[in-house]
Amino acid sequence: MPTSSPTYNIVLLTTDPAVHTHVQQIFTDASISIFQDAATFQRESSNHRVDVVIEERSGTQGPVAPWPDHLDFTQTLFIQGTRDVLRQTLTMIQAMIAPGSPQLNKTRDGSLENYLEVKMGEFVKGMRSGSARNLHPMLISAVERPLITSALQETRGNQIQAAELLGLNRNTLRKKITNLHIPLKQTKLRANRSA
Repeated sequence: MPTSSPTYNIVLLTTDPAVHTHVQQIFTDASISIFQDAATFQRESSNHRVDVVIEERSGTQGPVAPWPDHLDFTQTLFIQGTRDVLRQTLTMIQAMIAPGSPQLNKTRDGSLENYLEVKMGEFVKGMRSGSARNLHPMLISAVERPLITSALQETRGNQIQAAELLGLNRNTLRKKITNLHIPLKQTKLRANRSA
């Protein structure tokens, strides 16, 4: 029977077996690689994706060792601290993702559809208690605006490329940019900063 791939790839930099056990208890569906310290990780790491780096650091440690080139700092969560700080942080994470939470179970698979279902459900429930009406156009607008903004950022403000990426006619895209009040200058600036 094929095994499913882990949800997270965690690098644990510690010599404390209690921290390792705690990480294993919290992230049951994770692939955990353990290294003594950042220098060992640098020497022995492979080019696999790393989602979380948890590093135990004492107050007397010297400068941080250089990280491997394959780590994408925009896609990796770094948790660093003393043994006590790591234990407290891991306990807090464990409390936030307590088993049995229906919303956790729905968003665990990481699919956009399930994530949106949870968030839309929260939104609709909140709006219903305020006796709101016409939720459909309101939600479509709320989803469409960040989608178009992201496409424009991805194409560095090029509306022809953004329209193609979105599967829209260029004139339709321009009309939506106007109707949704999407600032083109800010979109281009953000795209240039993230490049």
